[in-house]
Amino acid sequence: MLLTAAAGIAVLGVGLLQAGAGLGGGRTGLTGPSAGPGSGALGPTPDPAASPIASPGSSAAPGSSAAPGSSAPPGGPTPGIPTTSDRRHAVLVVRLQAELDRVRARLAIPGASVAITFPDGWTWTGSSGLADIGARRPVTPDTAFAYASITKTFTSALILQLIDAGALRLSDSAATLLPPLRIPIDRRITVAMLLDHTSGLADYFLNPKIDRPLQSRPNATWTVDQALGYVGKRLAPPGKAWHYSNTNYLLLGVIAERVTGEPLATAIRTRLLEPSGLAATWSQPDETARLPLAHGYRFNGTKLTAKAIDLADGSGVAPFRSVVTAAGGAGSMAGTSRDLVTWARALYGGRVLGPSGTAMLLSGFTKTTAYLPGVAYGYGIQALSIDGHASLGHSGRLLGFRGAIRHFPIDGLTIAVLTNQSRADAGVLVQALLAVALPVAPACPACPTAR
Repeated sequence: MLLTAAAGIAVLGVGLLQAGAGLGGGRTGLTGPSAGPGSGALGPTPDPAASPIASPGSSAAPGSSAAPGSSAPPGGPTPGIPTTSDRRHAVLVVRLQAELDRVRARLAIPGASVAITFPDGWTWTGSSGLADIGARRPVTPDTAFAYASITKTFTSALILQLIDAGALRLSDSAATLLPPLRIPIDRRITVAMLLDHTSGLADYFLNPKIDRPLQSRPNATWTVDQALGYVGKRLAPPGKAWHYSNTNYLLLGVIAERVTGEPLATAIRTRLLEPSGLAATWSQPDETARLPLAHGYRFNGTKLTAKAIDLADGSGVAPFRSVVTAAGGAGSMAGTSRDLVTWARALYGGRVLGPSGTAMLLSGFTKTTAYLPGVAYGYGIQALSIDGHASLGHSGRLLGFRGAIRHFPIDGLTIAVLTNQSRADAGVLVQALLAVALPVAPACPACPTAR
């Protein structure tokens, strides 16, 4: 029933988030929900193009994998005789891997990891290109990437879980839940306004003055107050406009810590990651890396042959410690594409938040369209249509990384894309792979096509 509800809300609200509607994100910081395939990176100075990297063994299936035991139907196939499902999956593996390699090369992305879960529960994981250009280390299904703003889906889920438990309310004043901070928080700003970016608070990552201190000391650990020092003049009175702002989710992370009485990383792990079986996802500043991380890259020119600049600082935090610690609840997590599809299906399918919590998560898309036509953003969730397919999810960009998670509730399909660059829109890969996975779009007159 929850999946049906999600589908209905997606059909109602898809059209409300058009390609290119995303706001936020600077040269160093996190972008907002760019989301539409083909939409450009928004912010003061997007990275120039990545250099093309040949993918070792990328011509077909060797770069891909299926989830163990996921292709066999209940009861199991007859030994030695391929089932129709097996044959269909084998064809899809070749086609999906070829398309991943083709689009990655065309966009000059150093490396990419993709996971797709199909309606029958089968999961394909594909990888292409290099996780570390200097070491010629290829991306594998077990390569982790920075999640960037996809982290917001975890922070939002934690807050909604606490609301559902009665620990706080959407209507609570955020100021009453926060400790004394470097900047005053208008008492009219509610928890709901932080969740759906209608607080009017400016994005500290959009302040150009933050880039130099973050990049001059990449191995430094930033505090919440340091980051808040770069929040500028408010953009609108509380509840009167929609402006994507990482400040909102930085504050939500602090609220979660105050309410639970434990670090944000601990609360997310015990309440979300472990119950959902996400063993390959972690909070970078506070937990040890669970898997090898891809290096993030920026480029010194606009040409596809421009030299790649490795952002790794040797700390085991991607892209580097200062920007990740400054991100906090807005974008500090990392993990694999396979974990992301597992998370999306659990979150949007109702298994994480239960009936009432999921109803909260899936509500309120039309509210933001009244502030900014074309933007459908609820409580840490985006709704948009991709080639006529209604989807729920979130995108993310941090210097050196870009990704997207899209769950298609009507089609029963989920796609996660992670890349180690921040120029090319990961939504282009989502769109290309969707065309292979679901070649015929469903009839959906209310769903405008993402451009």
